[in-house]
Amino acid sequence: MAIYTLPELPYDYAALEPVINPQIIELHHDKHHAAYVKGANDTLEQLEEARDKDAWGSVNGLEKNLAFHLSGHILHSIYWHNMTGPKEGGGGEPLAADGVGELADAIAASFGTFAKFKAQLTKASATTQGSGWGVLAYEPVSGRLIVEQVYDHQGNVGQGTVPILVFDAWEHAFYLQYKNQKVDFIEAMWQVVNWQDVAARYAQAKDRTPLIAP
Repeated sequence: MAIYTLPELPYDYAALEPVINPQIIELHHDKHHAAYVKGANDTLEQLEEARDKDAWGSVNGLEKNLAFHLSGHILHSIYWHNMTGPKEGGGGEPLAADGVGELADAIAASFGTFAKFKAQLTKASATTQGSGWGVLAYEPVSGRLIVEQVYDHQGNVGQGTVPILVFDAWEHAFYLQYKNQKVDFIEAMWQVVNWQDVAARYAQAKDRTPLIAP
């Protein structure tokens, strides 16, 4: 029985136009994300077989595969909900009047201003070398928000950080529409950010027990 399953999209394929066209959403979700789900489940089966046979010659590669596919599944699951169509209130910036004041305050405390945060996440996302992500994450030791630049799906992250806003900078996320202009895609992404979802993820992350006790 599969451990991981492909989540349904919270909107139809055309919901994020004109920022992301329906063909990209369909291929991205139904093919690419589905492949990470299958990869994670297949690797778990291979690890089970290794345990049963006490055969560990391929364990290093299997552990890397599990991290790659599982992280791809988790980041994409966040990604879909991090976005909403412009007509549904996507984009802009988090404001207290919209019920996301705690998130807005945290961004200001961690980065100085929203504009500075936006510039950092934009640059981190647009300058990933090859495939990767730009991530706004909650860092539980300091209780602050940080920006991380993730290579592939799982590298270059602070241990224990909780991603709350993710920008997919893999070519499959934008190439059919934006060609090789990754920076244009990242700039456009700000028009569909679902700040209600990001704020909810921030609140959940804060409620977790700190990794290091005071």
